[in-house]
Amino acid sequence: MKWMIASDIHGSAYWCRKLLARFEAEGADRLLLLGDLLYHGPRNDLPQEYAPKAVIEMLNAHSREIFCVRGNCEAEVDQMVLTFPCLADYALIPLGERMLFVTHGHRFHKDAMPPLQDGDILLHGHTHIPTWDACGENFIFNPGSVSIPKAGSAHSYMTLEDTHFVWKDMDGKTYKEYTF
Repeated sequence: MKWMIASDIHGSAYWCRKLLARFEAEGADRLLLLGDLLYHGPRNDLPQEYAPKAVIEMLNAHSREIFCVRGNCEAEVDQMVLTFPCLADYALIPLGERMLFVTHGHRFHKDAMPPLQDGDILLHGHTHIPTWDACGENFIFNPGSVSIPKAGSAHSYMTLEDTHFVWKDMDGKTYKEYTF
């Protein structure tokens, strides 16, 4: 199964369209969203073509393919307009002998690790900066941000197929790969 992993759309219809075009081009089976789908939050400027209602419509059209965790900008009202679950604080996904602990990143992160076994992976968004780090015996991966990248990073996402992670910009250009 091929997963596409993205975070921090923040209500940008422009970047959501690009993300969904990349989803189609990648031929991914599932789209794993790491939160902050509709709103920009008080610490961010408005993203390009800020239109949460348009983002709702686009994401709902893919509801059967989306698996999502809650970001710090999600609220219960979002679940009333989205047709896929979006309020789980985290999810666990088996990856061979490892476990992916999937969350947004505002509660669990490098300085506040969840309970993991050696070799498990913390996968989160929130920082808007792509990451591939080791933390003790664990790994921390972050796809960066679809709409509001920070620290000079590109608008980006990841793919996961078997045990192969690939970080890509929104034009589909690979800039990092990691295989277990």
